[in-house]
Amino acid sequence: MITKNQKIIGRKKEMEVLSNVLSSDKSEFVAVYGRRRVGKTYLINNAFRKELFFQFSGTLNTSMSQQLTNFNITLNDISKSKKKYPKPSNWFEALEQLKALLLKHKSKHKKVIFFDELPWLDTMHSGFLQALDYFWNSWASKQTNIVLVVCGSAAAWMINKIIFNKGGLHNRVTQQIRLLPFNLHETELYLLHKKNKLTRYQLTQLYMCFGGVPHYLNEIKPNLSAAQNIENCCFSPSGLLNKEFEKLFTSLFDDSIIHKKIISILASRYNGFTRNEIISKGKLKSGGYISDVLDELIQSGFVDFSTPPNKTTKDTIYRLCDEYTLFYLKFIKHNKYPYRSAWHTITQSPAYLAWSGFAFETICLKHSQQIKAALGIENVATHQSQWQFKNKHKGAQIDLLIDRTDNCINVCEIKFTKSIFEITKNYALNLENKLDLFSQESKTRKSLFLTVISNYGVKPNSYATNLVTSTVLLNDLYNF
Repeated sequence: MITKNQKIIGRKKEMEVLSNVLSSDKSEFVAVYGRRRVGKTYLINNAFRKELFFQFSGTLNTSMSQQLTNFNITLNDISKSKKKYPKPSNWFEALEQLKALLLKHKSKHKKVIFFDELPWLDTMHSGFLQALDYFWNSWASKQTNIVLVVCGSAAAWMINKIIFNKGGLHNRVTQQIRLLPFNLHETELYLLHKKNKLTRYQLTQLYMCFGGVPHYLNEIKPNLSAAQNIENCCFSPSGLLNKEFEKLFTSLFDDSIIHKKIISILASRYNGFTRNEIISKGKLKSGGYISDVLDELIQSGFVDFSTPPNKTTKDTIYRLCDEYTLFYLKFIKHNKYPYRSAWHTITQSPAYLAWSGFAFETICLKHSQQIKAALGIENVATHQSQWQFKNKHKGAQIDLLIDRTDNCINVCEIKFTKSIFEITKNYALNLENKLDLFSQESKTRKSLFLTVISNYGVKPNSYATNLVTSTVLLNDLYNF
């Protein structure tokens, strides 16, 4: 069993899966995937700290011959035998050598074999997957004490080539973990562990720029404000996030040109685009390739999508949902302000107000379970989406719709404010128009509950009393 490890923050569900893997009475094949820098390697190394027998990582843009050399060095280091294993000529030989080493070490306890960055090992004509297929099916799966862990940042590759493999590895994965960035609760735990005592408002500001990516959060200094940390990490020439964007996409996708083009298109409009609008704006050729790229971006956590009520898949809206990527494209990529004053200058601009509203909205969409819990409907089946309507005469947008099976819909207005949110007369008229227009256009017969999600709630006045059914606070989003 995995012993309690204080170094692993959050990840309770993932740790439970890995604990069960060690306690099972059979060999296990575990696939772990998630975006770059999210902590996959860290999780496996710490969860299997005592049981890790062999660990090998692929290297980007490296020949098969060099990968085999690296494998040979790793194998001989672990063997510690005077008689060295010769360099294998192919991956079948390499994994046979690994099998021989495993057989030398007799043990009833589980032995973990960890292949990291698997997509980088499976280079063209390398035969790596075929060799892994043979290693698992012919021997490892027949043992009772082997845990084979494969890991990769290219999420779409991991899903298509491993989890949904159509060849010998079909249906062989016994456990899969999609490792997501930290949510707000986990982010707070992580930063508290690093002695950071910023308020939740400032933590949220950091999350809006960095997302919940542990490697990015590790750059945050506990003795600095949110603004100072953003300035140092994003606008300093030596800051980690100043040049991370190109590294991120190059490491995830073999040909990232179209991926980056679609990401840039999505960053240009917060409301998102339909597939046809993306093709039109990017002057792209319609076809299955665009769908594949969108799917890869979704699986890698950069894009999300929703279909409005009573609409078809052609009306599905795609939006950029990765906090860092949006922040980079909006403010870092074309920044012309000098270091030490860039972020302060940006925060005084209208562009900042528009971005902060959307970034907080994105956070709320990712914390829909916390919102449902705050509303007391966590056990009610729901469908979350967004909604927008526009013609020559009128238009409206709804930040978040929570469509419930108990014949109610929470129409959520999301506001990121420094103080309590106040509904004025004009704003009340806007909200009433929004509710009326949605009711007319959607033709819904469900009860509509106006819900305000804001940092510090809604200021009590006659407009709030007449319109607002419920409120959700920033603190609610930090609940587990």
